[in-house]
Amino acid sequence: MLERPALAELLGHPLAGAALTRMRRLPPGVAVHSLRTFLLADARARIEGTAYDRVGLLAAAAFHDSGLVGRAPLGRGGFPGRSAELLDRFLAGQQVGTARRGALTRAVREHMRPFPARDAGPEARLLHFGAWLDVTGRGERLAPGDRRRLAALAPTPWFAVSFSARVAACGLRRALPASARR
Repeated sequence: MLERPALAELLGHPLAGAALTRMRRLPPGVAVHSLRTFLLADARARIEGTAYDRVGLLAAAAFHDSGLVGRAPLGRGGFPGRSAELLDRFLAGQQVGTARRGALTRAVREHMRPFPARDAGPEARLLHFGAWLDVTGRGERLAPGDRRRLAALAPTPWFAVSFSARVAACGLRRALPASARR
């Protein structure tokens, strides 16, 4: 998948390289899902002509499910909150500015909402789209054929089932952001 133009174009960027290196710590199925999430989000952005922070979205995609991995306590915000904390720490270490970090961590924190918030930026809307399309197929008509092509390139049989099991193990109330539970 790294040969896909959307990723290949970013390979020389230091933040992209650091994010891809960190992604190697994830279980293979989660890492592949993260790459597909980015590629699906990028496909939609290209189709619609949406301008967005491509390198930042790659970093957000790399971390968006990292809170599901490991044994650290999830705390407030469930695994998306934990994933956002991990991303924020990573971005701070890469000297990413506060405003950019805020937009990207918000995207990760809110990616499990049923729909993106109305005031969500393009990175949040695209991350949400890519993650949901990869796991559930919701939104296929907005990026026709891309999900099937990526699944054929890097199949993860039963990923949706194993992902759902991970979320269930976290407890749904701790998986969804507080604002989505109301």
